[in-house]
Amino acid sequence: MGHALDVVIAGGSAAGLFAGLLLARAGHQVLVLERDCLEPAPDVESAAASAFRPAAPQIVQPHIVMARCRQLLIEHLPDVYAGLLAAGAAEAPLRTQMPDSLSDTAAWPGDERLTPVMTRRSTVDWVLQRAAAAEPRVTVRSGVKVTGLLAAAGRPGGRPPHVTGVRTDRGDVPADLVVDATGGRSPIDDWLTQIGARTTATWRAECGMAYFSRHYRVRPGADLPAPLVTRIVVALDEFLVGKWGGDNGAVQLVVAPLAADHRFRTAREPEVFTAVLRTIPALAAWLDVMDPITGVFPMAGLHNTLRRLVADGAPVATGLHAIGDSVCTTNPTLGRGLALALSGAADLVDAIGENAADPAAQALALDHLVGAHVVPFYQDQAVIDAARLAMMRHTIFGAAPPRPSQTPGRVTYSQLRAAASLDPAAFRALWKINGMVCPPDEVYTDPTVIACTQETLSRPGTLRPAAQPAREQLIAALTR
Repeated sequence: MGHALDVVIAGGSAAGLFAGLLLARAGHQVLVLERDCLEPAPDVESAAASAFRPAAPQIVQPHIVMARCRQLLIEHLPDVYAGLLAAGAAEAPLRTQMPDSLSDTAAWPGDERLTPVMTRRSTVDWVLQRAAAAEPRVTVRSGVKVTGLLAAAGRPGGRPPHVTGVRTDRGDVPADLVVDATGGRSPIDDWLTQIGARTTATWRAECGMAYFSRHYRVRPGADLPAPLVTRIVVALDEFLVGKWGGDNGAVQLVVAPLAADHRFRTAREPEVFTAVLRTIPALAAWLDVMDPITGVFPMAGLHNTLRRLVADGAPVATGLHAIGDSVCTTNPTLGRGLALALSGAADLVDAIGENAADPAAQALALDHLVGAHVVPFYQDQAVIDAARLAMMRHTIFGAAPPRPSQTPGRVTYSQLRAAASLDPAAFRALWKINGMVCPPDEVYTDPTVIACTQETLSRPGTLRPAAQPAREQLIAALTR
């Protein structure tokens, strides 16, 4: 590696702390600036109790450490992974995710690579905050808002501006490198405009969902309907429900309707939230063995977004990088955020290490890695959401029916999900995508996956749609 750099990271959430730890351990001096006053809580439950903050409403929504994120932690931050398990996070071997309908539940070689970890997001942040506080080359300053960039002007028609630090509400901070980890509402384009740089290249795809979630704790000695770590996501005709195991006996339940479906506005009321979940037998069984430990947390205004700091083949600025939600946000249902954040932080360290003396090459290298490791998941989510939204709008609002998406030589996510409830090869293919262990297209176009999916779906009478409430039953629950 070249000489050590002074790095400023804007944003002290998971992405910022992942990057801070990895950069510090690569020999750099890191200052993390976080606008909220985030004092590390004394313990996991205090962290959970104080986790809600308006600037980051996703923190209290269900999270999952997907297989790729777990693998990256084990490889790059083994002490953080050990800290997570010590704090009560639970590994969920693939067997715990298998539905009873699966024809074969025996272990296969390689199953361990598909293991997710169940935890509340507040516990991940708590472990990361403690690791950052103990890291000699990392300083975290809370209550400091980054308001802009310091930069040396670029040349007209030539080099872009070079970032030399940040402006904050507490004064200017010079740096060799600035990393934007401020999240999905990043002001990076405003910052770039202020220094005379071009704005980032951005894409958006509709997510269209609203989320209502609530945290529970399993009663001691209760007879559970399935292993605590089981993740259940049921995509019904008019809404989605889910159950995520957490750490230390915590469980998170979700009701996710279309954001435009105003019938669900009442779901923020605890008794309505409970009544809606009671219409689904799989979720009602969990409600019977646990007690709520929070109110209902609503979240809306979600989009799938992608941002790249290289536009038309050239960096918009040098000395500036972005990771995590600042680069990509995806529908939370598939829980991709933490894996994209850690993968982006690891890629950032690689891009800097291999191009230490050449800021433009650094920017191009990181953008290349975004193309390889982020873009495929953004594109996949956009396709999954478009199909689901079209189906729900048809069912609820009478919109035009979705066009069947039969592309030769591939299967769709929804076809794979349907086959995965019965066929063990399709089940593992689905968890490869869910676990983010390879680009989704590798799975959708795999001849073995296509064959087993099509064979399973063609069997008469094998696929039973999920049991769901009649509309009158749903309306009754929503108008309690």
